[in-house]
Amino acid sequence: MTAARQAVGAYGERCAVRHLVEAGLRVVARNWRCADGEIDIIAWEGDVLAFCEVKTRRSDTFGSAADAVVGRKAQRLRGLAAEWLRTSGAHPEQVRFDVVEVYPARRGPARVEHLRAAF
Repeated sequence: MTAARQAVGAYGERCAVRHLVEAGLRVVARNWRCADGEIDIIAWEGDVLAFCEVKTRRSDTFGSAADAVVGRKAQRLRGLAAEWLRTSGAHPEQVRFDVVEVYPARRGPARVEHLRAAF
């Protein structure tokens, strides 16, 4: 991955965290990694633990950012969440999988869409 793409992704994750916190979620982990991959953001919303995948796109010309989280990607994220739950000792009443879409603007703040229970 190029440095420019990494910078765009890091910017998107910062925007996503700010958006989630402003919406009242409590972030407990960012960029959690294990041998099988990474979860971008893990956050509590009340009694619900949300595993969030952040997708940053410059435009939605080729579909929404959430369109990229399907099939094997969604399945892999479920497996990563199971591993996090196993190792963290957390026992949430409910778990959900969210996608946070971030569309940077040329000027001004990015547009952020939080899709709860996206998959």
